[in-house]
Amino acid sequence: MNQAAALGYKHRWLVLTVVLVAEIMDLFDSTIVNVAGPTLAEKLQASNSDLQWVIGGYALALGSGLILGGRLGDRFGRRNMFLFGLAGFTIASLLCAIAPSIVALIVFRFIQGFLGAMLLPQGFGLIRESFTPQEFGKAFAAYGPAFGLGGILGPVIGGFIIQANIADLGWRAVFLVNLPIGVISFVLAYIYLPKSTADKAIKIDLVGALLVIIASGMLVYPLIKGQDAGWPLWTYLMLAGSLVVFLIFAWSERATARHGGTPLIDAAIFKKRAYTFGLTGLGLYFAGFTGVYLILTLFLQFGEKFSSSDAGLGNIPIALGSAIGGGISGGFLAEKIGGRLTLQIGAAVQLVGVALMWFAVPSIDNFSIWQLVPALVVSGIGTGLIAAPIFDTVLATVEPQQSGSASGVLSAVQSVMSSVGVAVFGTVFFHFATPSQAHSMGEADAGFRNALIVQMVALGLFAAVSVVLPKRPERQEH
Repeated sequence: MNQAAALGYKHRWLVLTVVLVAEIMDLFDSTIVNVAGPTLAEKLQASNSDLQWVIGGYALALGSGLILGGRLGDRFGRRNMFLFGLAGFTIASLLCAIAPSIVALIVFRFIQGFLGAMLLPQGFGLIRESFTPQEFGKAFAAYGPAFGLGGILGPVIGGFIIQANIADLGWRAVFLVNLPIGVISFVLAYIYLPKSTADKAIKIDLVGALLVIIASGMLVYPLIKGQDAGWPLWTYLMLAGSLVVFLIFAWSERATARHGGTPLIDAAIFKKRAYTFGLTGLGLYFAGFTGVYLILTLFLQFGEKFSSSDAGLGNIPIALGSAIGGGISGGFLAEKIGGRLTLQIGAAVQLVGVALMWFAVPSIDNFSIWQLVPALVVSGIGTGLIAAPIFDTVLATVEPQQSGSASGVLSAVQSVMSSVGVAVFGTVFFHFATPSQAHSMGEADAGFRNALIVQMVALGLFAAVSVVLPKRPERQEH
């Protein structure tokens, strides 16, 4: 029985709340440890690449498992997979909190990210099962702003948690905060989530899932380890190999479909030039989005010796700007002038903000956070202008029946490229900031400014590929 009948599922707004809280907790963890760098370096003797793995490893595991998580939801039911992912994510958070070493923490972060990938894809399906088509707009309107602010505010909240040093737990409390949220969300989800249909005819393409994981790992691993290793030949071979494995994955998906199997994705979506370019643009956006705000936190903590809470507060101007930009974009701009032009305006505004950041930090002498505040607000506005319409605009390039597969690929690229952003921006920052001794940060301003140049290039490429996107998304009722 379809529980989203004429009036919708009776507990639909509670379902939306539970889904948002659980999934924001998941995404929140992708940035909350940004401010834990100095503490982890001190307490667990974490190296620069270790810090990148703690942050980027989570995003990598999340992204490489998202497509599989979506298929498992189709196979076993979205409610069941949501509960499984939520329970596993909560337990993994506890393991992170009690990790005895940096290696153990990195391993547990990978596990946490992969279990998050079992949780996240179920949200859209559960909402569609609970709401009528007429209410989809209201329900999904809460998604973009909540997710965007959740990621940006992660370092702010994480900074205060670490600074408070509750019960002398330090960085461990960042993960323990997930336990009560996870337990309460699980109980509410178990009671109120609608029963969802499982399609036992679906066969899970485990080979395809494994190829995605291998290819993603081969892409990110050399980007993080290359700096420490001195960029030997194997790093370049592995990067080239990741492209080969991605191509093998694409061939495997087509072969699975030809033989009557159920591929992880509909390979036909890549025949649409606008979608492929849009996917590239989305990857560039999220790599830069994640990377530039990471290096801001690294600059403040390692270069300016800000406390974790003060460094976290440095993200508030970005959050404020993002809220303004998202309100303008989602409120009327994208509808009035179209998604493509809104994305291009957002890129231009963000580029201005990044340029202002570059000029605001000529050196670390007599530095004040107020030097950066105007630039951070402007950059945040550009971020918000892009965040609201980007998924809708890219998905408008595929057929309605392909939207499930296309959105799954977008979410996976978002997370994997966020991990790439951590690797690339972190590598650039540490290369220029620590030319001699790790963590000395004698030239943190150089690391920050050179990483900002990378962001300017990424924004320019984003604006270039966006020209093939449709001017205005076509609304489809599902």
